[in-house]
Amino acid sequence: MAKSSALATLLELAQRDTDHAAKRLGAALTAVEEAKQKLDMLLGYRDDYARRLEAAQIAGISPMSYQNFVAFMAKLDHAIGGQREVIRHAEHRAGVERTAWQAAERKRLSYRTLSDRAAAEALQLENKRDQKMMDEHATRQAYYRR
Repeated sequence: MAKSSALATLLELAQRDTDHAAKRLGAALTAVEEAKQKLDMLLGYRDDYARRLEAAQIAGISPMSYQNFVAFMAKLDHAIGGQREVIRHAEHRAGVERTAWQAAERKRLSYRTLSDRAAAEALQLENKRDQKMMDEHATRQAYYRR
């Protein structure tokens, strides 16, 4: 019985670890998606700004305004590069969390398998005891009927 109780405790702890790992993985995947959305926003803003620069050049633009456009585009390019780096870090973290979740899940499944085997063995033992009792009871009744 102590074996069953120990397995139940281990299984509960493994389930808790798996749940925590799943939450961390979910948060990491959310961070990746949010970082990608920010990158898309920055890229869209850069494209829009590039179209504005092109239109301004066609209409005629002062050298000072042109320098401002170019400087701002450089800042946008820098921000886009930084956001790509954020995505790389977020994807790495998501990979680490995915690996941790998989390890926790394998551990939980191992304990579940051990627990199921122990329960099956206990049931088989109980069934053997029941069968033995039924056989003894039938033998006694047959003996007393004579």
